[in-house]
Amino acid sequence: MLVDLVLAVAHHLLFFALISVFAAQMVLVRPGLAGAALSRVARLDASYGMIAGLVILVGGARVIFGLKGWEFYVSNWAFWAKMAAFALVGGLSAIPTLRILEWKRALAADQAFQVPDAAITGVQKWLRLEGLLFLLIPVFAAIMARN
Repeated sequence: MLVDLVLAVAHHLLFFALISVFAAQMVLVRPGLAGAALSRVARLDASYGMIAGLVILVGGARVIFGLKGWEFYVSNWAFWAKMAAFALVGGLSAIPTLRILEWKRALAADQAFQVPDAAITGVQKWLRLEGLLFLLIPVFAAIMARN
């Protein structure tokens, strides 16, 4: 029972951390992005990926070692919907990540590099879509917990 509690708390805290890092990215990716702010966005993006990986690992441990057991999850449509939403968010996040890596390389080559406004607008659209899909994850989690 203690293992289940520790895993549940860790899973929730990691998800909140993931949302926090995502929110920080949403705020920082704006016109005029350059220099130290761009480096900060790149570090946040790397953190986002690492935290997402930890969410998956701890979530997998909850499925295997949690009180409800694998049988609860494998037959629960809301669990699979939550997994699909998380996978979609992850897939969508690849596009901003690739752009941020391009910008980071450009900054390394030229310290005066500033991300073009059109590129910022494009990434902001992907981040907004990602944010909308993020909203589905706790919805499906709440449904799943009640099945």
